[in-house]
Amino acid sequence: MAKTIVILGTLDTKGEQLQLLKDKILARGHRAILMDMGMGSEPRVKPDITAREIAGLMGHDTEEFRASRDRFAKAEVMVAGAQMMIADLLARDEVDGAVALGGASMALIGARVMSRLPFGIPKLIATSAAMPAYVSEWFDSMDVAVMQVIMEFTGLNNLLTNAIAQVAGAISGMVEESSSRSSLTLPFPSVAITEIGFCPKCAQQVETLLEAKGYHVFPFHAQGISERAMDNLISQGFFDGVIDIVPAGLIEEIYQGNRPAGMARLDAAAERGIPQIIAPSTVNLTGCGVTRKNREKYASRPRIMKMDELRSMTRFNAEELTYAATFYRDKLNKAKGPVKFFVPLKGWSAIDREGTVLYDPDGDRVFVDALRQGLDPKVEIVEVPCNLEDLEFAVAMVEAFDIIFKQSHKHEDKVEHV
Repeated sequence: MAKTIVILGTLDTKGEQLQLLKDKILARGHRAILMDMGMGSEPRVKPDITAREIAGLMGHDTEEFRASRDRFAKAEVMVAGAQMMIADLLARDEVDGAVALGGASMALIGARVMSRLPFGIPKLIATSAAMPAYVSEWFDSMDVAVMQVIMEFTGLNNLLTNAIAQVAGAISGMVEESSSRSSLTLPFPSVAITEIGFCPKCAQQVETLLEAKGYHVFPFHAQGISERAMDNLISQGFFDGVIDIVPAGLIEEIYQGNRPAGMARLDAAAERGIPQIIAPSTVNLTGCGVTRKNREKYASRPRIMKMDELRSMTRFNAEELTYAATFYRDKLNKAKGPVKFFVPLKGWSAIDREGTVLYDPDGDRVFVDALRQGLDPKVEIVEVPCNLEDLEFAVAMVEAFDIIFKQSHKHEDKVEHV
């Protein structure tokens, strides 16, 4: 079955190569929509969607705009217009995949445009500049693949022709194997959970207990990007509930830690109103190893646990925990559905158990007390006299989740998924 693939590129500088990519995709039996993101001279290759059309969506289809030397401003206009264009194609079911081809700038622009496509629609960036400093910006939390083309997109020598053919083959294969947007569903009831290497037992116990009750579990590794991906999926309608064991990406964002998940962390579940159980695993801890950008602020603290040559962990101080708690409180207060915050009283991870250098229940209490201040009465804080890794804690969370989930669905005969 023929699929439709959107091609993003700048025809004023890469016209010959983009035309070849389109021809290769067409030869495989698929449709191709060539979207010109170029902001320079008129291209010799004819696009399906012109740069003028894209700029015109933003009110900038003028010669003055094309002649402007403000490259950044022009790029912002083109990105915004292309995002609108691809969203319109999506609404009309006219995009099954997207591929961007070019250098570092085109890779970033292409990634931003593709961010308007939901999870499951294939996204490919083919670039001659897949440098580590840039790649994380392209990925963010998208399900996007990056293909490094090791030569410049100039001319059509044998090596470049072969590489472009492979790009066409890659995106064609991806759309051929992907589920249609309408059929990409999850079984009911589906529950997202977060986990990390500092709470392996808790996560495994929660998963096992949920599955025993008939839930389908989807774990996410809480290292920053994965939780953002989870939140994006939640906002797209995936998952019927969440047990957020490791919401530490928010405090890591606030204090520039190694696991930042953005200031929008926790917003998606709150906005959708799905049942939430939240625990504070590693909210009290932060890295102070050699990879941390502002390491000097944390490396001299009295409580430090060295994990390996790269990683060491220390505690956030009382001032930091008090301030961060206000952000968590505000997130909880915005929840449109049932939410409970579970607090283990004997440590929030495997590495701050009683007897370890990081164990400080008084410090943990500072966060909890600050969290209570101004907390909506509908949000219950449940304290459990154990460590987060103990079976007792996992049982308490799962039992509570099961209750609020069933209460929230007791009047529903069927739940539809995106």
